[in-house]
Amino acid sequence: MGEMFMQLWLTTVLAATALTVPAVPAVPAGLGSAVASPGRQADFAAAAREHGVPESVLLGVAYLESRWDANGGRPSTAGGYGPMHLVDTFPAEALDGTVGDALGDARGDEARPMPRARVEPLASSALRAAQQAPRATLPQAGRLIGVAPTRLRTDPAANIRAGAALLASYQDHPSSNPADWYGAVARYSGSEDPAAARRFADEVFSVLREGMERRTDDGHLVRLNPVPDLPPFVDRDESDLDASPAGAPPFTDEQIGTDADTGTGAGTDADAGAPVITDEGYDSAKAESGARHAECPASLACEWMPAAHRRFGKKKHRDYGNHDRLSRTRSVDYIVIHDTEGTYRGIPSLVRNPKYVSWHYTIRSRDGHVAQHAATNDIAWHAGNWDVNTRSIGIEHEGYLAKGGTWYTEAMYRASARLVKFLAAKHRIPLDRAHILGHDNVPGTTPATVAGMHEDPGPYWDWAHYFHLMNRPFKAAENGESIIIRPSYATHRPRFTGCDTAKPAKACPPHGASAVWLHTAPKASAPLVKDVGKHGNKAATHSVYDHGARASTGQRYAVAERRDDWTAIWYLGQKAWFHNPASAPTAIPAKGLLVTPRKDNVKVYGRAYPEKSAYKLAGHQPLRPLQYTIGTGQTYTLGDTVTGSYYAANAFTPSRHVTTTGRLRYHQIQLGHRVMFVKAKDMRVLH
Repeated sequence: MGEMFMQLWLTTVLAATALTVPAVPAVPAGLGSAVASPGRQADFAAAAREHGVPESVLLGVAYLESRWDANGGRPSTAGGYGPMHLVDTFPAEALDGTVGDALGDARGDEARPMPRARVEPLASSALRAAQQAPRATLPQAGRLIGVAPTRLRTDPAANIRAGAALLASYQDHPSSNPADWYGAVARYSGSEDPAAARRFADEVFSVLREGMERRTDDGHLVRLNPVPDLPPFVDRDESDLDASPAGAPPFTDEQIGTDADTGTGAGTDADAGAPVITDEGYDSAKAESGARHAECPASLACEWMPAAHRRFGKKKHRDYGNHDRLSRTRSVDYIVIHDTEGTYRGIPSLVRNPKYVSWHYTIRSRDGHVAQHAATNDIAWHAGNWDVNTRSIGIEHEGYLAKGGTWYTEAMYRASARLVKFLAAKHRIPLDRAHILGHDNVPGTTPATVAGMHEDPGPYWDWAHYFHLMNRPFKAAENGESIIIRPSYATHRPRFTGCDTAKPAKACPPHGASAVWLHTAPKASAPLVKDVGKHGNKAATHSVYDHGARASTGQRYAVAERRDDWTAIWYLGQKAWFHNPASAPTAIPAKGLLVTPRKDNVKVYGRAYPEKSAYKLAGHQPLRPLQYTIGTGQTYTLGDTVTGSYYAANAFTPSRHVTTTGRLRYHQIQLGHRVMFVKAKDMRVLH
């Protein structure tokens, strides 16, 4: 793309954000120097002085990369180590081309099950076509300060020194003014895409402007004072996708040190300029759902990386992939958060293969770069439940639930929060945990599929921080009759097993977590509760991959009983106890509608399908209750009420799809770790 276009795009990327992070209390202004104190704070101050980097800039970069955590010397998904996220040679174990949600039937439609034999061959081919691994910065940083790479992985102070030296090497001229470091910060992102590099730098400078304070995973209190005199962003309404840039860009391509003509981010015309035309001549540009540009807020650098939509195979090309398009506007009720259980490297070739599964967006770990693959009006095959797929947007995050203790970067959290807030506003989706679901909250469709449903993003996804970034923090309500789970992610470190696949019984490395364990009685020695759908009559396990006895941050439950420091909730048809001491509460009071059964043994469903008599043009989809029932006297939180419907999309052409809508109404309830559905006629709403 030309220099003029890149400068215009820079202004767009610099546009103001709808994502609000409450600033820390006011402190003396200046260059953002942190309050002097020993430990991690002092390490940043010393490294900044040694290498001539404004301390605020060094703190801002490190916060975006790691939230100042050391992560016990373990690498991020991108192979980055320590507070400065210095990237080592890409780890061999991370060379996995399979997106985790491809394991199983991601489409989840009984009427047209997906063959399982596709996944492994496609993953292998994706690796052969994979993108180049991220540039290794750890060896270079080590050479700059004369420290061995092995030490930079495990010594936070050395890591910060090396990161400061690396950042300084990207700066053309010495300066104590943080604003002069924008180009160096953009280069530090490691992104070869100028738009993505700028977005990373924008986010760093947003943190500088706001200020930040946090206690790290190893106990150090670090503070970044606000820097109020930075050049202001241009205010922008994020609902306007086509808003034209305003003002002159304060930073140039030369400052960033990248070639503008090689960019592939939002605003480039490599993919977005041409309609996606299948080999049958179906022109998606003419379809209402056929987006040709990424649907993103102006504050994100988003790439349009289209998923395949074409027929393949024999039998008159009846097979097609890898998503469904609509000839009408789709109603969206949910956003589903996934992690890839693989790396970003293989995503481009996987998502463009019609025999693979699909999802709407992927967010890269190291810099928060966003790629969109399917229009939000399209039905992607991602959640393993067709009813949820037809009413949801799926977002994959480069990362692993537990593999090797890898961690999610702040850059990815913030990019995702901006995207979700934008999509929720656009599609009028409530920002709560009844509508912003993890893949681990999506119910099985039938009794046969319950045990195999996915568990990502898992207990290490920081839901409290995520919603705080969306300016929807979980707050206590006065006289609340229900509770919202909310342990302190910084200090709550429950025991998990299963992070080491070679030693599944071994305890996982200590780590902040968003989940609480649920017991059969109010004591820690009591067995975990049972999940009959997942384990039959056996108790759940402490595996990080087993959420049969866990409740997660942000989820709202009805209180069944309280006893001393313990609280019981109604969970999968039973009382489930968790430790909730007043001195360190793991839940807060909440308000909201509740439902209770009108009769005993009320059936529970994994999808809200219509009654049999409603089907006229599509094949009947039987109502199959799951293994769970709930009885009189139990109470559950009400998340939504919907009318049963089924979207039959067993044809490539959208005009041949059939929607069946019935009269049967369902309540969506928080039954266990997953949401599920009960017939409204079986329940009584408690106001």
